[in-house]
Amino acid sequence: MKPWVLGLTGGIGSGKSAVVEEFGKQGVHWVDVDHVARWVVEPGKPALAAIAERFGTTVLAPDGSLDRAVMRELVFQEPAQRKWLEELLHPLIRKETVDHLARAESAYAIMVSPLLVESGQYRQVDRVLVVDVPEVLQLERAVRRDQSSETQIRAILNAQASREDRLRHADDVLVNDRDLNWLKQEVERLHNFYLTLRGGQE
Repeated sequence: MKPWVLGLTGGIGSGKSAVVEEFGKQGVHWVDVDHVARWVVEPGKPALAAIAERFGTTVLAPDGSLDRAVMRELVFQEPAQRKWLEELLHPLIRKETVDHLARAESAYAIMVSPLLVESGQYRQVDRVLVVDVPEVLQLERAVRRDQSSETQIRAILNAQASREDRLRHADDVLVNDRDLNWLKQEVERLHNFYLTLRGGQE
């Protein structure tokens, strides 16, 4: 039987990675859309050749990989270029993600995406789990992890879906505001519950 798909999301600093790693320890197959977005533009992939052809070699790092900072700068300034890039990459990312999830041998598979709600990707999954944390904790963790300023992190927070918006799409919410032991127990509890579901619905 084809595994059903759980979409896992949460704002910056919510601890999505820690959560999905715990699911992984339970034997659940998962894929992170951010990782896929990097795979599709690796050297030797058609997408990278198309990007270099359009923008020139300035977007390439010395080792031939995509220079993300230069690319971001270019598309940030020109909405038309961003649209072109999204139209090139989104179908590739979607296909690669679907292929990856299809290889799952677990009862369900997880698609991790920070922009699950904003991008409409939640329509591709059977159930949504939101990792939620109070904003003050989110800021504190993200600043510590990324060595960024609070202003930078707030800018990212503002660009992401609001907490209310995310929670409105949630079937399940994991409030990740305690220690790792507690998190392990919560994931185990959710995992056992998910194993009882057919197609992700109760």
